Amino acid sequence: MTSDQQEYEEVSERLRKEFAAVHPARTVARCVTVALHGARDVIGSDEPELVEKIARRHLRVLAVVAAERSPRIGT
Repeated sequence: MTSDQQEYEEVSERLRKEFAAVHPARTVARCVTVALHGARDVIGSDEPELVEKIARRHLRVLAVVAAERSPRIGT
């Protein structure tokens, strides 16, 4: 594993822990991958901090959508 891969794995691990109650590990991994490719394609940078920031935003949006879709108790 290269140092770059190690850094992205560390990003994934932090986000897996942060969103463990909301998203499965595969969703987190997918968001990190998408954020990495998006950062490279759009910004031209793949800094781990940037990738983490983008992936975290994606995961937060997905959490909001999931919460809105879940049936509400008492309604």
